[in-house]
Amino acid sequence: MKRTDHENSMTNPTLLDPKTARLLPWIVAIAFFMQTLDGTILNTALPAMAADLGENPLRMQSVVIAYMLTVALLIPASGWVADRFGTRRIFFGAIALFSLGSLLCALSESLSMLIGARVIQGLGGALMMPVGRLVVLRAYPRSELVRIMSFITLPGLLGPLIGPSLGGWLVEVASWHWIFLINLPVGLLGCWAALRHMPDLRGPERSRFDTAGFLLFGAAMLLITVALEGLGELHLPTMRVVLLLLGGMACLAAYWLRAGRIEHPLFAPKLFHTRSFAVGIIGNLFARLGSGALPFLTPLLLQLAMGYSPAQAGMSLIPLALAAMAAKPLARPLIERLGYRNILTSNTLLLGALIASLALVDAQTSTLQLIIQLSLIGACNSLQFTAMNTVTLIDLDNRDASSGNSLLSVVVQLAMGLGVASAAALLSGFSRELGGSEHVLQAFQATYLCVGLLSMLAAAIFLQLDGKDGRGGRNIEVSADE
Repeated sequence: MKRTDHENSMTNPTLLDPKTARLLPWIVAIAFFMQTLDGTILNTALPAMAADLGENPLRMQSVVIAYMLTVALLIPASGWVADRFGTRRIFFGAIALFSLGSLLCALSESLSMLIGARVIQGLGGALMMPVGRLVVLRAYPRSELVRIMSFITLPGLLGPLIGPSLGGWLVEVASWHWIFLINLPVGLLGCWAALRHMPDLRGPERSRFDTAGFLLFGAAMLLITVALEGLGELHLPTMRVVLLLLGGMACLAAYWLRAGRIEHPLFAPKLFHTRSFAVGIIGNLFARLGSGALPFLTPLLLQLAMGYSPAQAGMSLIPLALAAMAAKPLARPLIERLGYRNILTSNTLLLGALIASLALVDAQTSTLQLIIQLSLIGACNSLQFTAMNTVTLIDLDNRDASSGNSLLSVVVQLAMGLGVASAAALLSGFSRELGGSEHVLQAFQATYLCVGLLSMLAAAIFLQLDGKDGRGGRNIEVSADE
């Protein structure tokens, strides 16, 4: 992650007492772990939640999308809010909101209540990590930055590793409510630590927030996501879906036209003058559709179509996370040897083909075959995320890198939400077309095939990279989201 201009001008970091300097990375790391754990523990519990709430388990995607969309909407405002009101107050409020949302999720008695509680969780989640990273950037000397950021992002790898199996185990031995209740003691500890040890930093200068741009950009994302939801769970008439899509596209066009003529837009259109950034952002949006759909589809497939218990389904996803962690060290030498264009084009095709290969999974599929397929997907996912994130930012200059990283964070959340919404719409459509619950396995197989093929099409986007793109770039520390 790059610093903004005024952060770069701060030759002396904020002086911390030794105890605060030692504890601050732990506070931010715990918040990151709580957030990533929540993002992976939920998917395994969706069938049990649906049964308890009297809902169709194939229509529970709103619980996932509500959180992702809320986070995507509010990330652009996180830096300005922290500068305006102080990092200690905002970080404390973020953990408190996330914990309150978790409690309300556990108390929910209907799908509508659960979705509302997930929105409250998302309000906290959108502020926790951006503000935590901002404090670290301002509080430590640059020589310590890589070490501190590596420590903070390590829990992000542990969340996907233990989340699915922990969620399945909690559903079996207790109830789905506990996947949210376990956040409460961690949240209370985080609130206490934030009040005691989080430095209260503010921006050196007050800037005007692009409120109109924020509303236009947010409205575009909301309308497009609801339109995709309308094809799935909401069963909206085609005309309403078309109107929602057109409305979202109109808001997006209005945002970019306005951003081109004001001095400090939320995201400047000139960012897209850098080819690697433009290709990286658009490629992220489309290539992540399959990766975003996978954590939602796979636990449902294993439980609803193949008869796995929640704990078995969660354990089956561990190879995916382990392979992703094992492949991380291979990304840099492969990229340096082959270049971003070759890596992203070939890996996108391979990843899409592997996702499509899950259409071959049925009741006769051996556990070994499933482990091999998921492990290969995890390794390719890891390489894909590292290469996409890095090529997006590596050729931006210091002045634009902070804004570019914020837009990348928004696109990552939005793409994952759109992946879930698209997969749910496909699954719902195939289920109706094939004749209901007795053909649920065939519906899953057709959905995997379509999602995989759609992911492969993103390779055409990465072909637009030049062989030299990213070769002479700076060493940018990219925020870890996987």
